[in-house]
Amino acid sequence: MNIPEIGFRHSNFEQAEFEMIDLESLYNRQWNHSPEKPHRVTFFMLLYIEQGQGVHMVDFEEYPFSSGSFIFVQREQVHSFDFSSKPKGKVVLFTQDFLDRVHANMRLPNYTPTHLNSHHTPLVQLNDHDSNRCQTLIGEIHNELTHAKSDPLIVMYLFSSLSLILHRLRPELRHDKLSYEQSSKFARFLDLLFEHFKKVRDANWYANQINTTYKTLNQVCKLATDLTAKQLIDAYTVVEIKRNLVVSNINTQQIAYEFGFEDASNFVKFFKKHTQLTPSQFQKAYLKPIL
Repeated sequence: MNIPEIGFRHSNFEQAEFEMIDLESLYNRQWNHSPEKPHRVTFFMLLYIEQGQGVHMVDFEEYPFSSGSFIFVQREQVHSFDFSSKPKGKVVLFTQDFLDRVHANMRLPNYTPTHLNSHHTPLVQLNDHDSNRCQTLIGEIHNELTHAKSDPLIVMYLFSSLSLILHRLRPELRHDKLSYEQSSKFARFLDLLFEHFKKVRDANWYANQINTTYKTLNQVCKLATDLTAKQLIDAYTVVEIKRNLVVSNINTQQIAYEFGFEDASNFVKFFKKHTQLTPSQFQKAYLKPIL
């Protein structure tokens, strides 16, 4: 079984790369795959909890949420909702194209894959003051999206304001200092990584593909995630292996072949080096609680 993948639903409206929906609207939709089961998203997502509590799973780690919680899901991450308590809130969905447009017009924190850094958490719990401010901005974004003469630039400014407030509340991201040029270069690197990581784990190859040097790529990666290019490639590979081990439930030999390792023993050594567990140990620990 492959990991179900959910893509962004593009429309003919000007806000085609950005959408905001009520969390409650997901309860009764007709789905090919249940949102309460693990699935991969090809876009970015902000989940804001206005009321209720539960546990949101992101890459097989569970994060308890309550009123005032924000949960960040990066593109290509695997996550699942928890509707058991019928929480209320908003789900903000946006693409890399939308972020590129915002970056070209105004200041915005970079939505880099900080989840690959072990210090990262996708959950932010706001106090009443910050929650009220963010809820006001979310309300204004909704008002603009539904306005008869909705202006994409106003949506961008409101989204940028919300992102900057949330960014300030996440001290582990303070190293994020990419320029517009660096951000574009890093986005191109990520696009290539998502496409080729199973076969190519050489940072020099990626640097050549985006017409830069290994040193420059390392510098950009360090600024974006506090990891070197090689560390980032390996971290993403490990996360993908974990996703496949849990969701696909395939054996070590199959995954070793799929991820381009010469043999199963090299694959096991690579995985254990980064997780302190063998693939089978990880699979046994996470398979039953999640599925």
